[in-house]
Amino acid sequence: MSKLDELISLYCPDGVPHKTLGELGKFFGGLTGKSKDDFTDGNARFITYKNVYSNPALQIDVEDRVKIADGEKQRTLQYGDVVFTGSSETPDECGISSVVTVKTDEKLYLNSFCFFFRFDDLSIMLPDFAKHLFRSSDLRYQIGKTASGVTRFNVSKKLMEKVTIPLPPLEVQSEIVRILDNFTELTAELTAELTAELTARKKQYEYYRNLLLEHPKNKSSMVAISDLGKWSGGKTPSTSNKEFWEGGTIPWISSKDMKFPTLEDTEDHLTEKALTEGGMTLLPEGTVAIVTRSGILKHTFPVAYVPFRTTVNQDIKVLIAKEGLSARYVFHALQSYGENIRKTTKKQGGTVDSLDFQKVLAYEIPVPALDVQNRLVEVLDNFETICSDLKIGLPAEIEARQKQYEFYRNALLTYAATGKTILTDRQTDRQTDELNGLILLCQYVFGVAYVTLGNIATDIYRGAGIKRDEVTADGIPCVRYGEIYTMYDISFHECVSHTSEDVVANPKYFEHGDIIFTITGESVEEIGKSIAYLGNEKCMAGGDTVVMKHNQDPRYISYALSTTDAQAQKSKGRVKSKVVHSSVPALKEIIIPLPTLEEQKRIADILDNFHQLCNDISTGIPAEIEARTKQYEYYRDKLLTF
Repeated sequence: MSKLDELISLYCPDGVPHKTLGELGKFFGGLTGKSKDDFTDGNARFITYKNVYSNPALQIDVEDRVKIADGEKQRTLQYGDVVFTGSSETPDECGISSVVTVKTDEKLYLNSFCFFFRFDDLSIMLPDFAKHLFRSSDLRYQIGKTASGVTRFNVSKKLMEKVTIPLPPLEVQSEIVRILDNFTELTAELTAELTAELTARKKQYEYYRNLLLEHPKNKSSMVAISDLGKWSGGKTPSTSNKEFWEGGTIPWISSKDMKFPTLEDTEDHLTEKALTEGGMTLLPEGTVAIVTRSGILKHTFPVAYVPFRTTVNQDIKVLIAKEGLSARYVFHALQSYGENIRKTTKKQGGTVDSLDFQKVLAYEIPVPALDVQNRLVEVLDNFETICSDLKIGLPAEIEARQKQYEFYRNALLTYAATGKTILTDRQTDRQTDELNGLILLCQYVFGVAYVTLGNIATDIYRGAGIKRDEVTADGIPCVRYGEIYTMYDISFHECVSHTSEDVVANPKYFEHGDIIFTITGESVEEIGKSIAYLGNEKCMAGGDTVVMKHNQDPRYISYALSTTDAQAQKSKGRVKSKVVHSSVPALKEIIIPLPTLEEQKRIADILDNFHQLCNDISTGIPAEIEARTKQYEYYRDKLLTF
């Protein structure tokens, strides 16, 4: 048996009593004798119709004010009053309730379109119970029957007096309030969570979009906006000529339509006569529209993709993209660069915010090859869909939670045992890794991402000292920093040295696939040399070495770190002295190109073959060795330059 059942059995063994509102209290109206001017610079708190309609518990901390003269006789609200909307366009929306659930010393005046009910005995009903009760399905049904009208419906206070309500003991009321407040809290929490989720997804989408469009490979081909195709404007046909507007089916875009990234329709439409006699131009489907004159330009640069034929007004410019250019790509690019376009091309002064369109036309955006454009569009459209889907799902989810609350509310207020558990814990399904996601997106779109070693390292740490006299003939395999310069090349399977685990107090190890760096050396040009370990034994890393763990192809990483560009990064800022030093933070900042794992393997296989050719002939033909080595270095740098 639930706690509620126990309370009802204890306090209501003969059932819950019911009484009419007329038996329990009286109805009162709101403000009277007020004009429009009385609601400007008022001196008293004023409860609006919207406040009542929107809130089961009245919001009393409001800024709405009304003028009340000294000694003026007007009724005020007090703790426990139940307020109702007096009229609406439908009977179902009449008599919506809100309850004063907070005590205040400040006088609260009610609008004239609402009325309120006051209990003669305020101790018989908890205000927090009333806020749920009067919005329950049974009470809403009874209240709805008190409304009458044709085009507008009004509640009859006389009929409201006949509305019957249950009067359970306060102990029962309190338990019901506890349960139902929990539901309303969950609904509010869900609304906040999903709204935050939508915001987060939008920011994530913008983050990926901007970084993709600013990718080095993308920015290599900047094109002026004027060269993207043909730009067209429009105008407003005579609004006094009804034949241009009434019954129109042709879309006409104005600033108020530019609220969505992809338009589905417009608020206003023109007739065929507006085209033929009004001098309007019908633009083809698949265009990109921007706003060049509107107050919205104070804070936003509106861009929209228009998938249908349309006309536009004088504040809109529309691009018909040239052949070989994706209009959808231009739309995404203008969105990405929009804020900077707005700031750099905005006209100074004027009564209405506007852009200098000639400056807009001169602005440059990246335009990669068409296949890259199409892949970018595919990726960014998917992100836009995710945001849109969540936007659609948000009200649906909240509505579902609200219906759950209403089910329990109605069941509880008719005292039906549900036997259900009210769940309060939830998990979010949003698990994102922005960095890895961006790398994958760049690899998909461009074939390569430019990353720092810090981006791809799953762990990176220094080795521990192994002295020369601590090297043994057998024991655990190890690598000392000097050996990286003299004994190893790009990769290795076996260590040339061994040592005992006992010689180092806190030994550090490396395993298959790890990259080992030197961070101490005698040459600026060679500092930071790295090798990839391809063996299967667990090995010790000596002092002045750094071990980097990762999930990439180790051979590729080693080759990428041996390029002229990578070595220049390793050497940058190093000072020539007896001993040259680097560090873990410096290594983390090295940038390398990172293609897909499949492409990494293909490149590593090619370079392995070149490397093997050099080694095969190294015993007899020094000149050929040098030639092959230079050839290898040439192709290495070519293959690793994207």
